[in-house]
Amino acid sequence: MNKKLSLVELSSYLKVVSDPTRFLIIKLLERRTYCVCEFVEMLGISQPAVSQHLRRLKDSGLVLEEKREQWRYFSINQTSPFYSIIEELLKRSDNGDERFKQAIDKEGLAQC
Repeated sequence: MNKKLSLVELSSYLKVVSDPTRFLIIKLLERRTYCVCEFVEMLGISQPAVSQHLRRLKDSGLVLEEKREQWRYFSINQTSPFYSIIEELLKRSDNGDERFKQAIDKEGLAQC
C-alpha cells in the first residue's frame, strides 16, 4: 500500500476487522467467493446478522458484492487500499483456529 492513511481512516478500518466474526468472514473469503446463504450455514448465525457483517465489510471497501440472480456473492477486494494490511493479518492468523475449522467443515452444506 503506497497511500498513507490518516489516523481516523486507519482506526475506522481496524474497528471493522477487529470483530471476530468479520475477520472470520475475511479469512474464509481468502479461500474463495461465498454466497450469503453459505455464510449463514458455515457461521451458524442468522441471515440478518451475516448481512450486517457483510455490509460493514463492503462499506469499508474490504469486500466486493456481486449479484447473481437473487443471490449475493462476496469476495475480497484486492484493490482496496487496506488489502496489504488484510494480507498481513491473514498470514498471521491460525488456520487451526477452532471456529475457522468448524466453518470449513460446514462448507458446501448450504443449498443456494
